[in-house]
Amino acid sequence: MACHSAGLTVVDVEGIVVLFRDRADAGRHLAERLRHLQGRPLVVLGLPRGGVAVAAEVARVLDAPLDVIVVRKLGVPFQPELAMGAVGEGGALVVNERVAGRLHLTGIEFAEVERRERAQVEDRALRFRGDRPRLMLEGRAAVVVDDGIATGSTARAACQVARAQGAARVVLAVPVCSPDAAPALRGEVDELVYLEAPRRFHAVGQSYVDFRPTPDQEVPVLLQQAARLRPTAAAAGDRSTSNRAGDPAVDEADAAAGRARLAASE
Repeated sequence: MACHSAGLTVVDVEGIVVLFRDRADAGRHLAERLRHLQGRPLVVLGLPRGGVAVAAEVARVLDAPLDVIVVRKLGVPFQPELAMGAVGEGGALVVNERVAGRLHLTGIEFAEVERRERAQVEDRALRFRGDRPRLMLEGRAAVVVDDGIATGSTARAACQVARAQGAARVVLAVPVCSPDAAPALRGEVDELVYLEAPRRFHAVGQSYVDFRPTPDQEVPVLLQQAARLRPTAAAAGDRSTSNRAGDPAVDEADAAAGRARLAASE
């Protein structure tokens, strides 16, 4: 069924409905479905890279701060596509106990995978955010945004990491979602919002006229533009980690708190 509220409904020669001109267009329409969150304490988190272009429009319409959420799945050493957990900034660690419990990995083996993926997280965070500090999530709703969901594995990891980082509420919002992924994701978040779940779903890009890859260099530009739109919050640090960055004791406290919150939620 076509989502006519998206403003663009085109049926191609294969009968597949195209809903959005590009990611910015999708973000504007998605924001309208999130109006009930406006005025609440929240942070809009875009999943790099394509999700940030969608999230930027959501943040603009809701007048909310924008950041990226950088996560890496922890792949099983002998089967990397199978995730045994995920890591994020601030020491956040999510472990899939059902998978990890069957593997009988040594602590050293697990730690090596974690070390490698944490290095990737740090590299990507620096590439996308530069020297801007990560926005704190404690006591706020985290609105995790991507340009669409196919399997949901990355979005699920991002939501789990956001909760481990202290988000009081986790909302996952996308323009288009695979109908197969939606039911499982509902149990992972406080709220799942999507505009369309096409019955004939093949790939996220089918719902866009322009689905060209978002280049790395566009992400920091979008973050900078969002910060300029909210100069007062940016000047105040928007409850960022700026006064905490580089403090090993605080980093370890963040990590311990994230693990404790995760354990309590399992």
